[in-house]
Amino acid sequence: MDQPVSTIRDALHASLESIPGIGPKTAALLAQAGAGPRLWDLLLHLPERFAARVRVEHPRDAPLDRDAILEIQADAHRAARSAKGARYVEVRAHASDARLMLRFMNANLPWIEQRLPKGETRFISGRLRPEGNAWSCLSPDVSTRAEGLPEREPVWPLTAGLQRAQMGRAIDAALRLLPALPEWHDPPLLKREEWPPFDDALRAAHADTAPTARARLAYDELLADQLAVALVRRRNRAQPGRALLGDGALRAAALRAFGHALTPQQTEALHEIDADLSAPIRMRRLLQGDVGSGKTLVALMAMLRAVESGAQAALMAPTELLARQHARVIGRLCAAAGVRLELLAGSVTGADRRRVLGGLASGAVQIVVGTHALFQEGVVFRDLALAVVDEQHRFGVEQRLMLAEKGDAADLLVMTATPIPRTLLLTHWGEMAVSRITGKPAGRQPILTTLHSTAQTEEVLAACGRAMAKGARIYWVCPHVAESEMLDVAAAETRFAELRERFGDVVALAHGRLDVSVREAALARFARGDAQLLVATTVIEVGVDVPEATIMVVEHAERFGLAQLHQLRGRVGRGTARSFCMLVYDESTGRTARDRLTILRETQDGFIIADEDFRLRGAGEALGTRQSGHAMQRLALEDSRAQERLLAMAHQDAALLLERDAALAGPRGLAARLLLGLFGKDAAMATLGAG
Repeated sequence: MDQPVSTIRDALHASLESIPGIGPKTAALLAQAGAGPRLWDLLLHLPERFAARVRVEHPRDAPLDRDAILEIQADAHRAARSAKGARYVEVRAHASDARLMLRFMNANLPWIEQRLPKGETRFISGRLRPEGNAWSCLSPDVSTRAEGLPEREPVWPLTAGLQRAQMGRAIDAALRLLPALPEWHDPPLLKREEWPPFDDALRAAHADTAPTARARLAYDELLADQLAVALVRRRNRAQPGRALLGDGALRAAALRAFGHALTPQQTEALHEIDADLSAPIRMRRLLQGDVGSGKTLVALMAMLRAVESGAQAALMAPTELLARQHARVIGRLCAAAGVRLELLAGSVTGADRRRVLGGLASGAVQIVVGTHALFQEGVVFRDLALAVVDEQHRFGVEQRLMLAEKGDAADLLVMTATPIPRTLLLTHWGEMAVSRITGKPAGRQPILTTLHSTAQTEEVLAACGRAMAKGARIYWVCPHVAESEMLDVAAAETRFAELRERFGDVVALAHGRLDVSVREAALARFARGDAQLLVATTVIEVGVDVPEATIMVVEHAERFGLAQLHQLRGRVGRGTARSFCMLVYDESTGRTARDRLTILRETQDGFIIADEDFRLRGAGEALGTRQSGHAMQRLALEDSRAQERLLAMAHQDAALLLERDAALAGPRGLAARLLLGLFGKDAAMATLGAG
């Protein structure tokens, strides 16, 4: 390698202001557009599409599948907001005898007035669509001359105040600064896949001149992910731990109080966990279980083994609602076994908090259940041997490790009720061993899932009324509005008022903006049966266990992901009575969205649903834990099956590379170090030392 890894990395991580012609104002706009503050981020800010344009004289001649170039004159401008509160500027214009409505999202009025002066001729390019007796165009490009809008041009994600030409000039300048990079792939792989070198692939991706360029770039990031996972896994396996040995007495007492033996699937998962607990290295294990499969009981058995060995255990949940639910469920079993369990959350204050903290420090509290409050600085354990983290996808990696670091060589068990697609197991969870519970406890009946259009809402309400007359308890989940939790709450409160007027005081309300005490009171009313219909947001997705609830209604189900709908459905069917899930969807929803909901109707296997959800939503959304400017995988590959193929290749390639060069000290290994550094795998780099 001609230059050290650190030199190349520093050059690519230089600030945007180091690029000739880019000052502080433009650099800030580029970073705001999603490119990030560094040269590397800008290089990876790939076009979201390539505009293919055709010149037309009248909007009626515009093709449906291409951008049209049209000569116009602006007549009037106004600032406006959408029904969901999004800011935009609307320009009324004309082209020949045709009226036009141009809408520029997230734009400011003076900027648009400057670009489209009233009464002056301009050329626009975009997708023209009929709208009443006029035509509309969303965020068109604008030029003073037709030649300023070429027939084919990259379209990058922009922000208000930043023009495409500025982005193009910045990208060109950044590409000129791209240094020669060493190759981190084997030559046979490049030849087989017909991939160009990295710098050529990057230039081609911005110009759309090589069909395999984006696949190469996607694979680079996947390989960086897999190398990082493999290095972290290797470090974890080398960390010394301690053997936790118990006599089984506490477990036996808890199971007697539970009243049922473990299922075969629970038993198998517990055997795998026990093997880790008894080994002299730290456990890092993921326990997957579908809704209602009994993961919490398995986790309790693991925690009781820690207590039997004379140590302590902790269970961390993402919300106080879920933490309290766990404390109630397993607290009864711990009490039967003579084990002291306490809750530690934000609402535990004053003397109660001092009592819990004192018990943890002395060892008198043997199991603690809580929220992120557990890993705060003032929480000291006498001897934490096992940390259990529930619903891990709601925590960061650092948070789960912070809890484990509260103990000396503490083992870590992560639980999730959200079935994880096989693809994601290789990415976010590759550093952990995996146990899976596939069955459900005895006595559980299948949940009948039905689909209803919004036109049938009155029929759904009537069915709920008949069921409530027979004593049924019903969840009613209100529309999910991705843009704002406040809008979710508003939808719930509106529906609550309507249902309360129809059914009376038996209707309760629970959402995340309510005070904990108010929400807990509503849930308690529902659990007792004083309230029969609980209107809620997705706050009930986890942590609510009312076996008597037998009906789940989800409004605008098309707005939810399949995995989330499956989680919501799992709130019913927890007792022995027959249960129902009614998914209400907008009748204007397209065929694809209805097909998604049909999957819920046809299967209750969460793992099948998770795989289908991954494929339907695409890899980018499912893998999108990194909120940086490049989001390479989303932009590079829309076909999730192609993503899976590349991921499997990267998984094998990373393992082979480390098998041949464990220290990454050879020529390809040093290049791979650069790859890790460029994609921000600093934690993995730290396991290697200097190089």
